[in-house]
Amino acid sequence: MIIEQIKVGFMDVFCYILGCEATHKALLIDPAGNEEKIVARADSLGLTIEAIVNTHGHPDHTCGNTRIVELTGAKIYMHVLDDQFFNTPEGQSMGRQMGFAPSPPADVVVNDGDTIVVGEEILTVLHTPGHTHGGICLYTGNNLFTGDTLFVGAVGRTDFPGGSMEVMLRSIKDKILSLPDDTIIWPGHDYGGSPSSTVAQEKQFNPYL
Repeated sequence: MIIEQIKVGFMDVFCYILGCEATHKALLIDPAGNEEKIVARADSLGLTIEAIVNTHGHPDHTCGNTRIVELTGAKIYMHVLDDQFFNTPEGQSMGRQMGFAPSPPADVVVNDGDTIVVGEEILTVLHTPGHTHGGICLYTGNNLFTGDTLFVGAVGRTDFPGGSMEVMLRSIKDKILSLPDDTIIWPGHDYGGSPSSTVAQEKQFNPYL
C-alpha cells in the first residue's frame, strides 16, 4: 500500500493518501485544507481518488470534503453516529463558529467492523468513541489511522459534545492497545514529537495510558 502523510490547514491536521499499488485507486483520510495540493500529490503518484473517509465529524477534519468532491467526485464515508450529529443544526454550528466550510452528508455510513475497499486493499473500521460518538480508526496491514482518538504521546480532547475521557480510554484499551505491538500509529494531528508511533511506544511512553 502507498501511504502519504500530508500536514494540511492551520490546525496541523494530518491528511493521508492511501493508494493501491496494483490498481492505482486511492482514498483520502481527513482532507482538511490544501485540497489542490492533496489532489496534485495523488496525481503525481499516478493515483485516482475514489473516496474520502473521515475519522470523525469535527470540522477541522471534514472542511475539505466539499472541494475534494468537486475535484474528484469521491464518495464520503463516515460513522453513522457522527454523520447524524454533524448534520443537525447543533453539529453544523460548530463548524460555522470555527470558520470552517460545512461538509456534505456522507454518501456511505459505516459501523464497527465494516470494511472499506480501495482497489485490492481493505481497511477495517474500528469504532472508537470518546472524542466524538462516532469516532473511528482505520486498520490495514500493520497500520492504524487513529484520527483524534490517539496521538503520539497524547489522546484527543473530550470537552466537545459527545466527548468522554472514560469512554475514549476504554476505546483505546479495547480497540488499539490490543493490536500487535509493532502496529504503526498514524495520528490525526502533528501534536507529538514524531509524525507516527507504534502501539508498543504508546504503551510505554504515553502518559495518558
